[in-house]
Amino acid sequence: MSSSMEKITDNHKEERFNSLHGDEDEPVPNYRGIKAMPYIIGNETFEKLGTVGSATNLVVYLTTVFNMKSVTAATLINVFNGTCNLATLVGAFLCDAYFGRYKCLGFASVCSLLGMLILMLTAAIPNAHPPHCAATTCSPPTPWQFTFLLASFLCLVIGAGGIRPCNLSFGADQFDPRSESGKRGTSSFFNWYYCTYAAAVMVSVTGIVYVQSNISWSIGLAIPAFLMFISCALFFWGTRIYVIVKPQGSPLTSVAQVLVAALRKRSLELPEDSGALLFDYHPPKSINSRLPRTSQFRCLDKAVIITDSDKINPNGSPNKPWRLCSMQQVEEVKCIVRILPIWASTIIFNVPLLQQQTYAVFQALQSDRQLGHFQIPAATYVLFTMVTLTIWIPIYDRILVPYLEKITHHKEGGGGLTLLQRMGIGMVLAIACALVSGVVEVERKHMARASPTLGVTPQGGEVSTMSSMWLIPQLVLAGLAEAFGYIAQIEFYYKQFPENMSSIAQSFFFVAYALSNYLSGFLVYVVHKVSEGSEGGDWLADDLNKGKLDWFYFVIGGLGVVNFMYFLVCARWYTYKGDLKRLGGEIDLEGNV
Repeated sequence: MSSSMEKITDNHKEERFNSLHGDEDEPVPNYRGIKAMPYIIGNETFEKLGTVGSATNLVVYLTTVFNMKSVTAATLINVFNGTCNLATLVGAFLCDAYFGRYKCLGFASVCSLLGMLILMLTAAIPNAHPPHCAATTCSPPTPWQFTFLLASFLCLVIGAGGIRPCNLSFGADQFDPRSESGKRGTSSFFNWYYCTYAAAVMVSVTGIVYVQSNISWSIGLAIPAFLMFISCALFFWGTRIYVIVKPQGSPLTSVAQVLVAALRKRSLELPEDSGALLFDYHPPKSINSRLPRTSQFRCLDKAVIITDSDKINPNGSPNKPWRLCSMQQVEEVKCIVRILPIWASTIIFNVPLLQQQTYAVFQALQSDRQLGHFQIPAATYVLFTMVTLTIWIPIYDRILVPYLEKITHHKEGGGGLTLLQRMGIGMVLAIACALVSGVVEVERKHMARASPTLGVTPQGGEVSTMSSMWLIPQLVLAGLAEAFGYIAQIEFYYKQFPENMSSIAQSFFFVAYALSNYLSGFLVYVVHKVSEGSEGGDWLADDLNKGKLDWFYFVIGGLGVVNFMYFLVCARWYTYKGDLKRLGGEIDLEGNV
């Protein structure tokens, strides 16, 4: 039985290779995996060096240079980040269906460079931003200044939409999937990718942020633009040695076909005996693993009922794919439908972590950031989240996983814990992050009122004597929540989606993150508008000492608790792909339903 399964697996890998690169009589691609890595990883590293630092410090730039109110800046940043992540779904579709990863990455990299150049010009050209605030007045940006700023955001959105869903997959394309060295090279690429990503983020939120905040915004934004230029140059320099996989068509078309066919045949009754009345076609070169028929969402099974008007082509495929779909297509759609409730629970999960990128920065601005003779830039405190993430992952992987495996006897989904268990732990840590943030804000305001202040911010807020180091616990909790929740989500989507939807699966994480940004911005706007005219005053006032940011954090924590209860229900209901016992499916040893 073991040898039979190994043979089936080897045949499946061979079919997957042929479906990606053509028939066996076509020339085999000249894989130069390791040789291509300096160009691809270099492109990714310099791109992150160029964009992450600026994005992290953008809320400070908008409030100090563009004279925006903190609520306006936080809302704009949430919308901008959300749109960047939402654009990945469009980018993944265009990449899979029409252009391929190479063209999408090249075009997106140029767009990111253009966006960074325009953003630099908003700081370098005096007339491209409002004048500095006077003692009592602050001039808002003019319509054309705001439009110029939004033009840079638009270019950065297009760049993120093309880069984020394609970069990992394009790097994996450079290795031969049939050889052991290719498999090891792919694994090595993923390790180096995350290593260089973490290093780039840490350099960005320290060195680049320091130049922007303490030396010059013009120079501080020119450096990322130059690094983005190097990123583009490295990417195109390596063109001659890349393996460029042709687009295979979007898998979303197959999903749409199932929904349309099921809708058209909604009045039909499912036969008691599947027999010849149900269409069970599996393309010979499909890269997707064979899925058993399941009893969930039986309304979708109507798409596979063969009627008198349905015709079958000589090769076994349906003559009208929008009227008749295969059982395999239906089961792939069921996989997606099962994922959606879990995916929805991650939207609120992200909200407390997003506040650490905006209001935690404002907390730092009104705290004592002095470290000896050096003042730490407010946006640099995000570094503690990345440091926590970087330290925790090897500790968990090398020390805790072997110990947990002995207790739980579970060796899949990350080792020791299932993917959903890890996501649940991440949600609990995110709730703790929100609650700790509120407690720290209570103490920061108390010290600001009880002790002499250390000065005022550009927005007129008095700086508390509380050390900004007290922000570290909430940032560490955010890092741990990301280590459990984010990584588990990415792995969950990758493993539970059909194999031909890897780009879509990668974009699903970013789409949830996008909706979290929109939700976060909506919460900020609603709380500001509702509390602005209340007797207690604006919760999210520009001067945090006059506001109730701590109450806002507690509200977010409460939403997190409700969301966690919803997640527990969904997790109990969810069944992992291929779990035949719970799904009620049957499959024989040769993979036939």
